[in-house]
Amino acid sequence: MAITALLFLAVWLFLNQGLVLAPLLLGFAVLVMAGEMVYFVNSINQKLARFLDSIRFADFSSSFTSDSKMGTSFREVNKAFNEVMEVFKQTRAEKEEQMLFLQVIIQHINTGIISFNSEGKIGVINNAAKHLLQIPQFRNISDLGRLSPDLLKEVTEMKPSQRLSFKVNPSITLIIQSTSLKMGGQSWTLLSFQNINAELQSNELEAWQNLTKVLRHEIMNSITPISSLVESLRTIIDEDSYVQQEGFLIKKEGFQDIQEGLDTIANRSKGLVNFVNAYRDYTNIPQPKKELVSVPSLIENVCNLMREDLKSKEIFVQKEINPENLEIHCDADQITMILINLLKNSSESLLNQADRQIKIRAIGQGDLGSLIQIEDNGSGIVPEALERIFVPFYTTKKTGSGIGLAISRQIMNLHRGSLTVESEPGRRTVFSLNFR
Repeated sequence: MAITALLFLAVWLFLNQGLVLAPLLLGFAVLVMAGEMVYFVNSINQKLARFLDSIRFADFSSSFTSDSKMGTSFREVNKAFNEVMEVFKQTRAEKEEQMLFLQVIIQHINTGIISFNSEGKIGVINNAAKHLLQIPQFRNISDLGRLSPDLLKEVTEMKPSQRLSFKVNPSITLIIQSTSLKMGGQSWTLLSFQNINAELQSNELEAWQNLTKVLRHEIMNSITPISSLVESLRTIIDEDSYVQQEGFLIKKEGFQDIQEGLDTIANRSKGLVNFVNAYRDYTNIPQPKKELVSVPSLIENVCNLMREDLKSKEIFVQKEINPENLEIHCDADQITMILINLLKNSSESLLNQADRQIKIRAIGQGDLGSLIQIEDNGSGIVPEALERIFVPFYTTKKTGSGIGLAISRQIMNLHRGSLTVESEPGRRTVFSLNFR
């Protein structure tokens, strides 16, 4: 406004009053003011450019105080810029502290951590992973092949949230978990490694101790009466037999006692043989021959095999499959054996129920795998027996070897899945086969 007014005044003085010096002085004043305005605008632009460059390049060391002499408004702008820079500086310092804290945590945890992008380039690897894998110059996930080509193949084929176990050598058995994330516009895979060899050895020792107790119990149950009967039979022969010219004769009562004793010995020996055969079945489960299997066809086949038995016990079977074309990678024969065993167990638990129902449920869970459940409304399993039913030779039935559920769980372990159970006595029992 001032520049415009001075220009008009200079023109008016020159044209109407015929003055020359005054318009020249006014023109000079206009030029000075215009220069000041240009300098003012350039200063603002330079200040903004410097402020934005500082933010863009994360350089928060700049300060804005040199031109406070230009006025109160500039001092306020400088103060605001400095406050913003200080906030950015503090935020950056906090993030750096958090990053350093996280790095320290990652380096000090006992679980191995490795991250790699879609090209296989390693992003993060902690000391535990380096110590566990013993691979120098670990820069690409392909370097894992130097430890074990099979391990590299398993790792690169893992799906998000998948968990697997891998035995590298007699001293290293790894549990590996996978997680996917996006960062900086790239897809990253985060792997965690943990050596569970010590835990496995401890569990193995405990399992052998439990098995030894079972073996000792079963063998003693068979051998003790056999030994006692042999002594009794020897006594019978000594007391109830006498010598005649034709040879040794024995009293009728003594002969009957010997017959009964020999029958008992034969039965106990047969029971011991059956026990040994059951143990052999448990320890000789073959590796599964996996293929893509239609779950509806698998369940239908099992129901057909069990139809007459279920019909005779008046048991209604309900099937739920979602999606209807669900497929799983498995050994169809082995999984069929598990499902038949579970259906038999369910049918036996329903004998004292008026309303006898079994639900066979199959659910696809995407990256989490697939789930097959056998649910019944039978008598259920008491909490004390819930975890022990998978122990070999443990049974809650009056008849049976107690080996069926143990074999079923081992088959699921060979499939890298799991077999679990939930039970509410008197209401419901659910066995779940998890395929990953």
